Amino acid sequence: MELRIVHETRYAWDGPFAGALQQVRLTPRSDPTKEVRAWDVAVEGATVEVSYDDQWGARVLLVSAGPGSDGLTLRAAGEVRTLRGDGLLGRHRGPVPTWAFLAPTARTAAGEGLRALAAEIPGEGVARLHALSTAISERVTYAGGTTDATTTAEEALAGGRGVCQDHAQIFVACARLLGHPARYVSGYLALDDRVAQDATHGWAEALVDGIGWVGFDPSNGISPDERYVRIAAAPDSDACAPVRGLTRGAATERLDVSVQVQAQQ
Repeated sequence: MELRIVHETRYAWDGPFAGALQQVRLTPRSDPTKEVRAWDVAVEGATVEVSYDDQWGARVLLVSAGPGSDGLTLRAAGEVRTLRGDGLLGRHRGPVPTWAFLAPTARTAAGEGLRALAAEIPGEGVARLHALSTAISERVTYAGGTTDATTTAEEALAGGRGVCQDHAQIFVACARLLGHPARYVSGYLALDDRVAQDATHGWAEALVDGIGWVGFDPSNGISPDERYVRIAAAPDSDACAPVRGLTRGAATERLDVSVQVQAQQ
């Protein structure tokens, strides 16, 4: 599938402003699931200080805005051809060992609720992981505005409501309890009913013996197909957030995000 993606993130600051420093992870790479045919990240109102690959393999731009700035705009746009529709990424690649994806993080640490959920999932291997994905979507109702970027997997499960980030992090936490290295994935999803969206999408991947990394999207009840474009993967949503950083001195900060993902004819 040929996809055209445009993603704009706009910050506006009011009041005394000392500066901002942002890590920007908005650059997809070609892999077994896709071919990136063209991609560009344009920055307005700030300076790209350096670009590098983080320890999880994502391309990162380090962007800074100096004193006196009143805003910053990031515009990522390009064309991607997706290659698979079965959710399979394949064997493990990169310098990070698989055991690094078994360790809990602050957002995926398991409490009583997550441990109880993992323990009740029947089966083994990939079938058990599909059953886990289904159980999460049944247990946690999709509801925007009920959680935020800092909500943990345990909190979202206890509340019974959340969004794709919460579903994915619950899956990651439980998959690890079941003995599978697991990671959070940030990216884009082409929706069937509209082009314009409010945010990027999040799902999960787990490593299965004899198969490799397999994707799971509990929010939609499927494994990622040709409508999904993977950007970054890391132990939790914080480590692969599309834009992450700090602002000093601004009295107020306004953030506007627009995403368009369109299938090309």
